Amino acid sequence: MATYTQIIYHIVFSTKNREHTLIHQEKKRLYAYIHHLLTKKNCHLYRINGVEDHIHILTHVHPTIAVSNLIKDIKLASSDFILREGIFPDFKGWQDGYGAFTESIKAKERLIKYIKNQEEHHKKVRFLEEYKNLLEEYEIKFDPRFLL
Repeated sequence: MATYTQIIYHIVFSTKNREHTLIHQEKKRLYAYIHHLLTKKNCHLYRINGVEDHIHILTHVHPTIAVSNLIKDIKLASSDFILREGIFPDFKGWQDGYGAFTESIKAKERLIKYIKNQEEHHKKVRFLEEYKNLLEEYEIKFDPRFLL
């Protein structure tokens, strides 16, 4: 029997100290690199986008991959790429933690639109507020001290 899965994650992580280091002109290069990395891991990227201090990734995760390992690989490889290519001169790394939320296939189009419109969204809502809202929406208990 074949294996069929639909394991969709909405992944969110920030730059170290939420510094505004992801400059607009070079973000597409970063996103293309992460897309290539996900493809090599047999994951399917639905959408990636972000603003100066964080990114969102909506992806199908291959069932043989632990999401924590995938995010670690994305952060390590993309940090190396950023430093090697010099695309974000003030980039000091990614934050230690991340948010990873399982999603229904029925929410896919809504989330693609949400991620696509990050620049507009963040004209009204700061990252920390958005992140707290996501944690609350998914009923994840958190200690506010660790969000600072």
